[in-house]
Amino acid sequence: MDSTTPDLARLAAEIKLWGRELGFGAVGIADIDLSDAEVRLLEWLARGFHGDMDYMARHGRKRSRPDELVPGTIRVISVRMDYLPPDSADPETVLNVPTAGYVSRYALGRDYHKVLRRRLQQLAERIQARIGPFGYRAFTDSAPVLEKPLAQKAGIGWVGKHTNLLAREAGSWFFLGELYTDLPLPTDWPVASHCGTCRACIDVCPTQAIVAPYRLDARRCISYLTIELKGAIPEDLRPLIGNRIYGCDDCQLVCPWNRYAQASAEADFAVRHDLDAPRLIELFAWSEAEFLARTEGSAIRRIGHERWLRNIAVALGNAPRSAGIAEALRRRADHPSAMVREHVAWALMNHDSTAKTGFMTIHRWV
Repeated sequence: MDSTTPDLARLAAEIKLWGRELGFGAVGIADIDLSDAEVRLLEWLARGFHGDMDYMARHGRKRSRPDELVPGTIRVISVRMDYLPPDSADPETVLNVPTAGYVSRYALGRDYHKVLRRRLQQLAERIQARIGPFGYRAFTDSAPVLEKPLAQKAGIGWVGKHTNLLAREAGSWFFLGELYTDLPLPTDWPVASHCGTCRACIDVCPTQAIVAPYRLDARRCISYLTIELKGAIPEDLRPLIGNRIYGCDDCQLVCPWNRYAQASAEADFAVRHDLDAPRLIELFAWSEAEFLARTEGSAIRRIGHERWLRNIAVALGNAPRSAGIAEALRRRADHPSAMVREHVAWALMNHDSTAKTGFMTIHRWV
């Protein structure tokens, strides 16, 4: 090694230090051999578990072969950033109030894509300042990247039975990001699974989307149904969604490892617009302009106003009957969107059938 060649072991240690300084909870380095993960991905796709997420199959094997996605890549720097917002309403309390809407905790603050991408760019700039120009590309759930297998190889954590990444010291309330690079950095040791015989996540899933340990049928997953699915939510699954209007955290809420999760120190992930415990009726009254204004800079905006109303209509249909809910639904009964009208009609039918049984319970969210 001549005087112009960086000490790669020292550089790897510095990268991890710089990552911590930039707010990442962990930084690890992986090689690009994802052959085992590729087999699992192809099997998952063959079973149709990806549903309408055509992008999962669109890029061929580039997802599992980093050097085909970014030629010259030989290492992946994987990072973790905790997102659990401090001082937010207790998730289980919100889930137990059927007139409140539950938003997945990751979406309560600023869109994580923007936050992580900026920090990854800053990390790359620090590396460049240290060694000069080098090849890299940053990703944050924004391209065909198998981020969880890469993070496991990089020592960040292991893929749990619910298919989320878990870390012994941080649970699963975190985002992942990657720097693909041509630097021949020393790699870290992969993390073995520590799920043991636990199956809490499998048993708690409202729609039984975790069809076997480490195997998720996205077509039944509430996160898929409320975020990824563009069309109508299957009728048989609507009652199981409860009051979850954007995503679902049930498998994380019951995971024993999340007792070690820490609240995020990132101001960007603090709760916005009181969406940690909102009233369904109030959200359902938002115009499209209000929706766009109140979700500016948020990951929620990507589903659009139409799907937002679809999701809330389902939640209102699952809530106990009340005159206020029925009136809110009727105001949207002639909405221009056929999809919204369908879900509103379903919700009103639920309330009508409840009324005929004589069962009436009113909850108030204070």
